Amino acid sequence: MQNASFVILYVDSPAASCRFYRALLGAEPVETSPTFALFALKSGIMLGLWSRHTVQPGAEAVGGGGELGMPVGSADQVDAIHREWKEQGITILQEPVDLDFGRTFVAADPDSHRLRVFAPTEV
Repeated sequence: MQNASFVILYVDSPAASCRFYRALLGAEPVETSPTFALFALKSGIMLGLWSRHTVQPGAEAVGGGGELGMPVGSADQVDAIHREWKEQGITILQEPVDLDFGRTFVAADPDSHRLRVFAPTEV
């Protein structure tokens, strides 16, 4: 089986999404063009932001159909990131909550792609 190492999100404005993720990740993109931006994440995954207006073949889906999961080391980190993002004006879809798998909250990027921050429960 091939190694999946890229996540591509279809976005309305690659420039606006690039600014959002640059601030969110605290990182510069490794590639940009008018229709695409690419970030190399610390995990080794590549995050691409591709214009939904120019992707070939055309994509019909819009944001909200999946999540980018971002694990952190503790419930306190979940709460701290939530406070930071809320102060930055990032849309929060779910306030911090304890679920079966751990402490979590969900935010949204400018295209309504879901961003889940979570601290897994230790077993």
